[in-house]
Amino acid sequence: MILHLLKTGLTQTWHDPMVNGINDVQELSKTHFQVTLARVRIWNTLRNHYFALYFPEIDRFVRSDHSVWMIQLLASFPTPASITALSEEEFQTQAWHLVGRKANKRALLAETYAAAQQSIGVPVVLDSAAIAMFRLVLEQYLSLHRLRERIAEQAAVLLGDNPDSRRLMTVPGIGPANALTILAEAGDLRRFRHHRQFLNFCGLNLSTLQSGKSRGQSHISKYGNARLRTALWMAARTAVRMRENSFRRKFDNYVRGNPLDADLRRKAYTAVTAKLARVVFGLIKQQTDYRPFFEHQFQVEEPSRTSAVGAVSTP
Repeated sequence: MILHLLKTGLTQTWHDPMVNGINDVQELSKTHFQVTLARVRIWNTLRNHYFALYFPEIDRFVRSDHSVWMIQLLASFPTPASITALSEEEFQTQAWHLVGRKANKRALLAETYAAAQQSIGVPVVLDSAAIAMFRLVLEQYLSLHRLRERIAEQAAVLLGDNPDSRRLMTVPGIGPANALTILAEAGDLRRFRHHRQFLNFCGLNLSTLQSGKSRGQSHISKYGNARLRTALWMAARTAVRMRENSFRRKFDNYVRGNPLDADLRRKAYTAVTAKLARVVFGLIKQQTDYRPFFEHQFQVEEPSRTSAVGAVSTP
C-alpha cells in the first residue's frame, strides 16, 4: 500500500514547525486551547452543581459561557443571604464595579436583588466550608480567565506583524483565536498547490463508503486535522450569525426549503465551512485581502434607443 501511494504521488511533505518558524505559534495555540477546555469544565461545574444548589435563580442571567461579571459578583456575594443582608441601595453600591460595562446595570442589579429575595437555594451560612469551596472554584475560573487573556495578548504581539494573520481576521467569523489556530495547525498554506489539497488536510473533503455494488452516501471524511476543522466550523457558525455576508447568504439559500430541519442545517454549516476554508486558502495563496460580496454583481439596465429618442423628442 505504501509503495502504491508513493508511485501514484499521493504523498505529503512533512511541515516541520521549527524549520518553518511556527513552533511558538503552535505552543501558544495549544496552551490557549487547553486553558479554554479547563475553563469550560469549571464553568460546567459551577452551573450544574454550585449554582443549582446555592443560587439557582442566578442561572436566568446567564447569556453565554463567558459571563465573567457573574463570577466576579458571586465571588463577593456567593449566597442569596449575603445579598439580602444589605439593602438594595447598599447592594447596588457595593456591586456596581463588579458587574462591568452593562447597558442597563441598575436594572440588572435590581433584578438580581429581587431574585435573591425569592431564592430557594440551600440556606448555608457564609463562613461554612461549602461556601469556601464554592469561592475556591470561582477563583479558579477567574484565574483561568486571566491566564487565557494573557495568552491572547502574547499571541497578538507575536502575530502583530504577520500579514497572513491580518488577512485572516478580515474574513467574517474569524477572530484572533481562530486565526491563531489556523496558522498554528495549517502552517504555511502556500505549500498546497490546490484548495482541494487544503480541504483534504482539514478533513472537509467528501468520501463515499463502497463495498462491491453497494454505495453509501457521501459525507466529509474527517480524516484531516481535527483542531483546524473545528476552528473553521466555529468561524462558519459565527459568520452565519452576522447580518450580511456571502457565507450567510449561502446558508440561507441552502436551508430555504426547510429552515427548521436540523439535518439540513448541519449540512448547510458543513457547506459554509468548506467555503470558508476555500476563501482562507485563496487569501493566503494569492496574498490578497478579503473583499465582501465580490461575487454579487449589480446589473444596471441601460435605456433602450427608442426610449432615449422618445425622451429627447418630448417637449
